[in-house]
Amino acid sequence: MKVLKNKIIPLIETVLQDYDLEIEKYEDLIQDPRDRNVCDLCIPCFSLAKILKENPIKIAENISKKINELSGEDIEVKSLNGYVNFSSNPKWLANKLFLENYEFFEDVNKKNILIEHTSANPNGPFHVGRARNAILGDCLVRLNREIGNEVIAEYYVDDMGKQVGILSWAIENIPIDEVESILKNNQIDDLNPMWKNKEDHIRVRWYQAANILRKDNLKIEEELTEIINKSEEGDEEVLTKFNNAFQPILDGMLETLSKLGINYDSFTNESKFIIDGSVNKIMKDLEKSELFGEAENGAKYLELSEKGVSGKSTKFFFRRGDGSSLYATRDLAYHQWKWGKAEKLINVLGEDHRLQSKQVSVALNELNIKAPEVVFYAFIKLPEGKMSTRKGNVVFMDDLIFEAEEIALKLLSERNIKIEEKEKLKIAKAVASSAIRFNILKVSPEKGFTFKWEDALSFDSDSAPFIMYSHARSCSINKKVKNLGLKEETLELSEIEINNSISKLLRTIFRYEEAIEKSILENKPNHFCYYMLELSTAYNLFYRDCPIIVDSKINVFNYKVSEYSRKLLFRGCNALGIIPLESM
Repeated sequence: MKVLKNKIIPLIETVLQDYDLEIEKYEDLIQDPRDRNVCDLCIPCFSLAKILKENPIKIAENISKKINELSGEDIEVKSLNGYVNFSSNPKWLANKLFLENYEFFEDVNKKNILIEHTSANPNGPFHVGRARNAILGDCLVRLNREIGNEVIAEYYVDDMGKQVGILSWAIENIPIDEVESILKNNQIDDLNPMWKNKEDHIRVRWYQAANILRKDNLKIEEELTEIINKSEEGDEEVLTKFNNAFQPILDGMLETLSKLGINYDSFTNESKFIIDGSVNKIMKDLEKSELFGEAENGAKYLELSEKGVSGKSTKFFFRRGDGSSLYATRDLAYHQWKWGKAEKLINVLGEDHRLQSKQVSVALNELNIKAPEVVFYAFIKLPEGKMSTRKGNVVFMDDLIFEAEEIALKLLSERNIKIEEKEKLKIAKAVASSAIRFNILKVSPEKGFTFKWEDALSFDSDSAPFIMYSHARSCSINKKVKNLGLKEETLELSEIEINNSISKLLRTIFRYEEAIEKSILENKPNHFCYYMLELSTAYNLFYRDCPIIVDSKINVFNYKVSEYSRKLLFRGCNALGIIPLESM
């Protein structure tokens, strides 16, 4: 709780000066408690006990006594089993919110940030495994914007190289009837009629068929090598063919992501850095490095064994023997370009990119270019194993979204609520999108998990619909007050009584900014997911225990608490990409 921490830091500094301790940052002594029912913040005195050679319980008692003499009524300080426990007076918190108009994130150092995420090869529809990158990256964009950072959401388009080369070759060389025959003979399902007009679902079948055909087919491999090499040399005709092949797929992918509230500010093609000459300059500069080496076939590399890179891949090849560049080389030019757009870079990558990311970081350092911040995430698996677009063993996001909408519609129908079908469909789409996002975001990025339909579409109390319903509840209170034409009276905090439910809700409200800041600092939205569940739970307890309208009169304080909660739930939902409906 930042507001409390700022209150107690000067008190701690004053008290601990008597102990003649060498402490650079007194705030580092302050911790969150294991049980928030005990206190809001605490100082464990066990490390101090080792320095002072005194009993930690005695130290905690002395510190508590001295701080209490200085603190007044705004906070309560108690010692317990070697801890100094700090609790906020709920009236002080209410005063901060409603009379002092406390604003979150006022002291945050705002930055310009570029977050590159998704950047999936445009060779087929999004599946659940790919979508983790997009959902995680989009949430980081939203969280950073919530605290006031200027953020560019960037998509790096692989418009050249092997994947789009295979796609382009397939569309040009394999007739549609042959595509279907190849896939049928290899037990790949027919095209879902629901997606018969969606190009990403249509064209991926050419990609899959080509990967089957090219096995042990030297002629196809030679043709692919020729066009891929031309693309990597910046051949305009080949790049145009590649673009014509993948752009309809990319459009379909983006349409899918838009259903999940995911959008981008800029798209940058990989070929840009071949065409503008920046890749050639990068390669020349790398040859000046002390790590530079050349293979027998003329390929050029950096030897990274002395830079913490171990195993078989200690050589970072940046130029082939024929003089052409590699993907990683173009990645260096891309990062150089990105630093011209922002003061902080974040890349969202799958865990299988760790080695490549390390190599790129070392190479950037050799070029005197700062490395980006990288968020690695573990993969989502099916019960049968890893998902693969090439092999066809995937759960497509379009299918998952449709299934989620159908389940949400069924649940709404079972509640027998009288609403128009159009409104019911709107609610179902919002619930489906939010539930899918939250199911992925609530798991820490470094933890993999097995995708299960029943988990993804759960509407239990640890889900997005639970948060959405809490927001809708607060909106219903707002609507009732407005419909009754009730007028607010002047708020006199000195006269109000604050029960446990209000106290808990106020304390939870004031943890909003630290919950977001922790998620941003660690690049882990799961922290904020669980905060939003706590905020929703606290609001529901308040809703149960604290009536706002009694005998056609408004309880001014309770209504102000409800309204502040409503606005905060709305902000928090947007920060996670949950759709904050006004009714459900």
